[in-house]
Amino acid sequence: MSDALAFDTHGPEETQELGRRLGAAAEVGDLILLEGSLGAGKTTLAQGIAWGAGVTGYAHSPTFVLVHEYAGRIPLYHVDLYRIEEGDLEAHDLGIEDMLADGACMVEWSEKAPAVFTAEALHVAIAFGEGPDDRRITLAAPSPRYAKALSGLRTAAAR
Repeated sequence: MSDALAFDTHGPEETQELGRRLGAAAEVGDLILLEGSLGAGKTTLAQGIAWGAGVTGYAHSPTFVLVHEYAGRIPLYHVDLYRIEEGDLEAHDLGIEDMLADGACMVEWSEKAPAVFTAEALHVAIAFGEGPDDRRITLAAPSPRYAKALSGLRTAAAR
């Protein structure tokens, strides 16, 4: 089953708010793959996801350390693969299975390690819009796991 939903945001605050709604629906075992070009807003969306998952403070991109762990309503792991060369990673190198066993995991630049992310995941593609702060954010779920979260977002968008 595949389900997709697209949102247009018009500034960092709207992108963070969409992330907050995603984070509020996050559950243990959720894998959120954030894809988009440099400066598209992956970290901005990740900040909102963290806040929605109950993380206090500011979520910083773990570009140089690879993984940040945040304490919230559930443990939330933030992985950034920007500095990784494609093909350099194996699933066990990242410990994704361990992260998903006790929390949710969001991954920036997941397209750099496509073989690592074979589990069902929520794919989030962020693209630049017409204005400098405009973004088109498309959420795609290849399985029913994320249907509830997408349904909630669809309902909120219709209001």
